[in-house]
Amino acid sequence: MSYVEGGQHGDETLDAPEPGERVVVRQRRWVVTDVESGAVEGAPQHLVTLSSLEEDALGEELVVVWELEPGASIHGAGGLPKATGADDPKKALALLDAVRWGAVAHAERRMLHAPFRSGISIEDYQLEPLVRAIDMPRARLLIADDVGLGKTIEAGLVIRELILRHRARTVLVVCPASLQVKWKEEMRDKFGLEFRIVDTEYLRELRRSRGLRANPWTSYPFLITSMDWAKAGEGLRLLRDALPPTVEYPRKFDLLIVDEAHNVAPAAGRAYLKDSQRTKLIRMLSPHFEHRLFLTATPHNGYQASFVALLSLLDDSRFARGMEPDQKIISEAMVRRLKSEIVDDQGNPVFPKRVPLSLEVEYGEEEEAVHAALTEYTASRLERVRGTKAEQGERFVLKLLKKRLFSSPAAFARTLARYVSTLEGKDRSRRRIQPMDTHVLRRYVREAEEEQVDDRAKEEAIDEATVAAATMAPSPSEGERRLLKRMLEWADGAKGRADSKARAILKWLHENVRDGEGWRDERVILFTEYLDTHTWLKEILIANGFGGKRLGVLTGGMASEEREFVKAAFQADPSESEVRILLATDSASEGIDLQRHCNKLLHVDVPWNPNVMEQRNGRIDRHGQRSKEVYVWHPVGKGDGGFARDTEFLFALAKKVDQIRRDLGSVGPILAERVERGLLGESRRSLEGVGN
Repeated sequence: MSYVEGGQHGDETLDAPEPGERVVVRQRRWVVTDVESGAVEGAPQHLVTLSSLEEDALGEELVVVWELEPGASIHGAGGLPKATGADDPKKALALLDAVRWGAVAHAERRMLHAPFRSGISIEDYQLEPLVRAIDMPRARLLIADDVGLGKTIEAGLVIRELILRHRARTVLVVCPASLQVKWKEEMRDKFGLEFRIVDTEYLRELRRSRGLRANPWTSYPFLITSMDWAKAGEGLRLLRDALPPTVEYPRKFDLLIVDEAHNVAPAAGRAYLKDSQRTKLIRMLSPHFEHRLFLTATPHNGYQASFVALLSLLDDSRFARGMEPDQKIISEAMVRRLKSEIVDDQGNPVFPKRVPLSLEVEYGEEEEAVHAALTEYTASRLERVRGTKAEQGERFVLKLLKKRLFSSPAAFARTLARYVSTLEGKDRSRRRIQPMDTHVLRRYVREAEEEQVDDRAKEEAIDEATVAAATMAPSPSEGERRLLKRMLEWADGAKGRADSKARAILKWLHENVRDGEGWRDERVILFTEYLDTHTWLKEILIANGFGGKRLGVLTGGMASEEREFVKAAFQADPSESEVRILLATDSASEGIDLQRHCNKLLHVDVPWNPNVMEQRNGRIDRHGQRSKEVYVWHPVGKGDGGFARDTEFLFALAKKVDQIRRDLGSVGPILAERVERGLLGESRRSLEGVGN
């Protein structure tokens, strides 16, 4: 199309545009919405009001004096081109077919277009959420498929279809920070949708290019953000500025997607619900979105009140806190399939078989002695604080000490030192425990147990909760002091060297990734719960020849570029990438794909929460796994010592979780509570019968 130049052009002043015409001003595309005529010193001037046509500033307005605007150009009004001849009949028929095909998506409800406009190989089961969402007047769906079934793909299909049907124009994805890049890349590569990640860097760049008043939440139709960035600070302030003071109809935004939605469910106790900042964020956002998709493999944390509260965030017109939901309504709002239910046309399982295995560890006399000392100390302290205000805090610390002892000497040493220094460092004769202290302690404990994206922030939260609990606890007796001293001496000496479990892991690595002096084309993943354990084990691996380019590490808080580089190297073919071992914390266990060339995983420490264990296993037991079996190892002590009894108990938990995955959401916390009581020496009932 030829352009008509506007503005100043040599000595000639050209005509101003008319309303409805499209122009280019300041190197951006606009449509003219209004023109006011006038004159200055006899020279005609036109005040032209423009509305932006750019995707990142759609609807933004600009007013210019046309005759003074350099480089402006008129593209002419929109409309049909003039007929200048006849097309080839075959091309004309192809055009008509394309027009009919495009029109069907808007008129025929049962004709889906997203699967044919996506660069993916779709499994039949992945179409069910799409069909369910399209059939809803407002798409409000909880996609609760098992780990690894492809919830991101299912959500992408819904996004694409709603856009094609003109039922959605703006999309906001709220997810953990570690999944932002994955969402951006999958939406771009598989669905042709260009999303932008809203974070501090994006905000800085936006203000440089569009001014200090630019708001990132209205800057582009397709956005991704971290739930932790948006829940507080500048992100939350700007979000409040972007949202209308009341819910408007039609709503200001169209489609809200919350990935790993169990993170936004309120924490539940036996008699109360406590909203986190993440919960408050989604409660503020949800009413302003017409369509909502929540994604999580573990929708139910075992507390009905918390589950109903999550459903009320999804659809407040059908669910409300404190009300017993109808199971039929839940089934309409939730899609839940398990790997065991997915079969091919011949009825064969699509997903690999998971094989739980034990890694035998022969614990030494010193390690058994410190385990016995902790067991004795635990029994003494529980007896002393039972029924007092200090009980909650002491139970938290004793549970934490045992978990960290099972994890590594380094993790155990850090928490024990902080606990003892607080116990012995305060003047108890002048302190009175105030009623408010229990509320403060409960907040510290909740923050310590909340899933964190940054591992360092998690360790700091654990330290703060340990100090708060020890502050309320009674002073240790002489017998308890002797036990604490014995454990401290062992921890100080053991935290800098390999223990029995580390030596067993080194032997296991030699068997699985080494071939004499060379390396096999096998890959393995080692998962740890705590950053202290991760750092300790990394140093041991490097010192024993498993470092360099052969070792990749993933932790919460890593820069996105570094994190994506490690993931790409681990997913690449072994002939192209030298990485053979991936050492990761739990912060890397949500949502990432590691299954392409790996079917072996080792739990360095077995998490007491079955949901966390399932998230870890789901990194390789997922859609796209090429092996028919995946192997998962758990450390189990040999003999009849305390370590052996407790680790055998945890291995029984792992096998039980694998058995009852079909009902994991409802039994996970029940199982976790039983494990906690058993490992604190209060009850060692069998796991048989749980969840059946």
